[in-house]
Amino acid sequence: MAPRVFAAVDLGASSGRVMAGVVDRGSLVLEPVHRFPNRACPSDGRLRWPFTELYGQVLVGLGRLAARYPQVESIGIDTWGVDYGLLDRAGRLLAEPISHRDDRTEGAVADVHAKVPRRELFAIDGLQFLPFNTLYQLEAEKHGALWERAVKLVLLPDLIGLWLTGELRAERTNASTTGLLDVRTGEWSEDLMERLGIPPALLAPLASPGSVLGPLLPEVSQRLGMRDGVVVTAVGSHDTASAVAAVPSTTDRFAYVVSGTWSLVGLELAQPVLTTEACDENFTNERGVDDRIRFLRNTGGHWLIQESMRQWTEEGDEYELEPLFAAAASLPPGGPRIDVDDPSLLSPGRMPRRIAEAALRAGQPVPETPPAIVRCIIDSLAHAYASTAQRCGELAGATFDAVHLVGGGSSSRLLCQSTADAAGLPVVAGPAEATAVGNVLVQCRAHGAAPASLAAARAMVKDSFSSRRFEPR
Repeated sequence: MAPRVFAAVDLGASSGRVMAGVVDRGSLVLEPVHRFPNRACPSDGRLRWPFTELYGQVLVGLGRLAARYPQVESIGIDTWGVDYGLLDRAGRLLAEPISHRDDRTEGAVADVHAKVPRRELFAIDGLQFLPFNTLYQLEAEKHGALWERAVKLVLLPDLIGLWLTGELRAERTNASTTGLLDVRTGEWSEDLMERLGIPPALLAPLASPGSVLGPLLPEVSQRLGMRDGVVVTAVGSHDTASAVAAVPSTTDRFAYVVSGTWSLVGLELAQPVLTTEACDENFTNERGVDDRIRFLRNTGGHWLIQESMRQWTEEGDEYELEPLFAAAASLPPGGPRIDVDDPSLLSPGRMPRRIAEAALRAGQPVPETPPAIVRCIIDSLAHAYASTAQRCGELAGATFDAVHLVGGGSSSRLLCQSTADAAGLPVVAGPAEATAVGNVLVQCRAHGAAPASLAAARAMVKDSFSSRRFEPR
């Protein structure tokens, strides 16, 4: 039987990629086709994503993939959560989407909580409090110039799907990051929308991972050089949902860390955890593939290293990542740790100085050299991963035997070993491209190229991709 090919469009907050997933004799191989940078930039007084440009890069990647694999069957799209575009009555994008790192929600948070108190909100949507959740962004949006002209709100992966197929749906795993989805039913909360003054017609009909959005528009197929019949299939379009789907575990007794620009640490559960403790400690219940609940908390991530390196480059100091990590690993353990969730570390600029200031506030020695700063970040992330996973288990009444660390951070031996040491449990590292693997996996299941059950599909991932195991020292 000929190999089957599926395309994964995976956009992250710092880079994007188009990958080919090739299934042959029950094994899955992931092949990079096109990679491109991404960064929010100031425009019109706001921090915006260059999304039209990013879509152009997606088309470049899909065109290259079609030339290499004319038999491609389906395309899946995932991005980060919460951000969106607004469309006018003619279906045109009113402006480039504003980044969640923009500061426009500072006053909007209190306005939302005045209408729906925080604990009451948590009981409906199950989400941790993050000032950039979509419902806070929408509260700020009401005071902007575009609100009266907006007819549809479209989350970012759904916007690409719309441009490719002409069909508009809101995929559930990403919709669950908006704060407007009822955590129990998986449907839009009409009660919340009414209380917050959000017209229900603004939101698109919902779709679940594995559903086929539709075939490519003829003009898109022609531009890409793709054959007729190629479809867009909804995947776990929130990148964390796709990454968790690709965890190569043969049991359900695992915690996961999706380590990238952000880090997501949690458990996969059958039901949400909506206790007062979970609310007060800022845990979240997001939707996963097969209606699983991703009970987790967002923590800091490699954004801290990325921003530090960008700052050093602007100051004229160029550092290669691998030698810098090697120098950090050579430093003795027990150095300074910071709170990686410190709000002062959220926005761009002056990151090394802000890390030093965070260490000073914590009464820790101040890291002064680039290797010391990187080691401080790694040790702090590992501690946050371990403590968050442990608390997840306590709040959910669940136990786990190992921590699966997937995403870009799984390539760092120092981070993986430090996490194992901090957690006192084995860490299984990989796959590094877990989001793209999960994206392809859901497409394969939908089109009969992978086992139907999530457990069996994960076994396929385990057999297809190598992983490394780190025992606690």
